[in-house]
Amino acid sequence: MPRSKESAEERLIGRYFRPLATHPGAFGLADDAAAITPRPGSDMVLTTDGVIAGIHFLPDDAPRDVARKVLRMNLSDLAAKGATPVGFLLSLALPAKTKPGWIASFAAGLADDSERYACPLLGGDTDHTVGPVTVSITAFGAVPHGKMVRRSTAKPGDIIVVTGTIGDAALGVKLRRKRSLGKSWRLKPKMTSHLLRRYALPQPRNALARAVLRHASAAMDVSDGLVGDLDKLCRASAVGATVDVMRVPLSDAARAAIAAARDLWQTVLTGGDDYEIILTLPPHRLPAFRSAAARAGVAVTEIGRIEKSEGARFECHGKPLTYKRASYSHF
Repeated sequence: MPRSKESAEERLIGRYFRPLATHPGAFGLADDAAAITPRPGSDMVLTTDGVIAGIHFLPDDAPRDVARKVLRMNLSDLAAKGATPVGFLLSLALPAKTKPGWIASFAAGLADDSERYACPLLGGDTDHTVGPVTVSITAFGAVPHGKMVRRSTAKPGDIIVVTGTIGDAALGVKLRRKRSLGKSWRLKPKMTSHLLRRYALPQPRNALARAVLRHASAAMDVSDGLVGDLDKLCRASAVGATVDVMRVPLSDAARAAIAAARDLWQTVLTGGDDYEIILTLPPHRLPAFRSAAARAGVAVTEIGRIEKSEGARFECHGKPLTYKRASYSHF
């Protein structure tokens, strides 16, 4: 009996994605499933996130960046849980007219970050779709047994800390859709480039995961906007919070944009796509956490405190702020 030929899907997987499956439990993507042996004394942390062309990224965004963005979105969740990456599953739905060059660039970007973050491909699924390109990733991480940092364990008196800067990506997507905004916001070319890059390529704080695991009482990544995500953490922990908006860390580009258009404060605080970590910790833990962050090369800023009240309150010069929409939502 003659040997059957590989299907087009098998050839696609073999050419573009099998090289990413370096974990022995992936079996070279030649099986129906992968197998992972948890590290002794560890729990597996699972998270999933995805993107759809026209919703989470623009159809003409560089495929290399699309791949890296969706993987980094998941890595950001692992970092906020204090987890070390183990691997990921990929689900990819492509329109029939997708060019091989797009797939090759996508796979190359995925390969770069898979190696950078030591997070190999374990398996997944490829499909044809009559809709836009859709990418979903499920990532796996490891933490010591029972130690995953949750969002429901903040305590009154805890300090609120955020990594990096807030609002860059939300401003970046506005610029991506309308480049002339850079001029009206009086941005220098480097500032425009910074905001566009922050939209295209998040910077997950995995270098800080161990410090989060050791020092944080609660944490989550900021994906849907600082205001809305802190409120989620407060609701889960049955606590309140007060944040001084003037202490929220901003890049020079975001400060310049806000100086030119004050209403952009709403975008910065609620727009989302930051992929920073917001965490709470007891005051005596702050010096050690700051030191760990400095060694990891990650900026951290104290922005407020957890209280016994309910909900997250953002203040400017002692006056509470209100928002048209507290966070990004699909619905």
